[in-house]
Amino acid sequence: MNRRSLLTLMAALPFAGAAQAEGAVAGGRLIVHEAVTSAHAKARNVSIWLPPGYEASDARHPVLYMHDGQNLFDAATASFGEWGVDEHLVRLIAGGQVRAPIVVGVWNTDLRLREYVPADLIAALPADMRDEVQAIYGGPSLSDGYLRFLVEELKPFVDRTYRTLTGPQDTMIAGSSMGGLISMAAVMKRPDVFSAAACLSTHWPLKVEGLEAGAALDVWRERLVAAWTGVIERGLPVPGAHRFYFDRGDETLDQFYAAFQTQVDRTFRRRGYGPGDFQSLVFPGAQHNEASWNQRLDVPLTFLLSPAPTRNP
Repeated sequence: MNRRSLLTLMAALPFAGAAQAEGAVAGGRLIVHEAVTSAHAKARNVSIWLPPGYEASDARHPVLYMHDGQNLFDAATASFGEWGVDEHLVRLIAGGQVRAPIVVGVWNTDLRLREYVPADLIAALPADMRDEVQAIYGGPSLSDGYLRFLVEELKPFVDRTYRTLTGPQDTMIAGSSMGGLISMAAVMKRPDVFSAAACLSTHWPLKVEGLEAGAALDVWRERLVAAWTGVIERGLPVPGAHRFYFDRGDETLDQFYAAFQTQVDRTFRRRGYGPGDFQSLVFPGAQHNEASWNQRLDVPLTFLLSPAPTRNP
């Protein structure tokens, strides 16, 4: 194989030739794989956080995949403030409140809206609503390709590079706003890969424009709730082996989520999800921003990573 052919092949393979950098964290170690390519999604950075003591042990760890990866660990890369995932986990691990995970922070791109909006939902919308959402987002959903990147390319790389527990019971996913939508969709589409999702301030309305109270919002909400509940009814895995966490505030954009979340909660409960595998919380005064998600991050992290007996990989 000549050099040009080799370089072409490397460009098509995820992580081929990807540069690595170290990030600043409160504890553990942060490795940033830069410009990771994919056959299914746009190239992006991927941050890998290794928990304290990782290098001094041969233990394997559960894995938490999180969207909007540039906002999770380092204020220097976060446009709107960081979640402080490392600070929260260092403290929770030290207190024995959670298992020590490897966190995979998948950075977003300028195609974020299209990658995070579930294709199954877009397909279920009435034609006029589908056209409006796609016009706002700049085109059709790219979620299927994004999920293929996570499952078929990123996860195999993480599992062969780091000491992971590879089964679905030890593989979780989390995000906020649009990241909440794609986290829920990931478990619904690939329950064989992900066992649990944490969805913070889930952006059920799909748009910001025209959300002021009034008849137009009522009509949009009624039609969209019908689409959402249908997609969830058809896509939910059987309860027991899978878990879902939702939350919302009641300020800024989160103020529009209550009616949507109430109907979604009813759908989950109708499908048999109960306190052991489903949680939906409200945080009064919380806004739709990284500062609010940082303040309550202990709650979803504990839901996802509560201590459990050690498993074999």
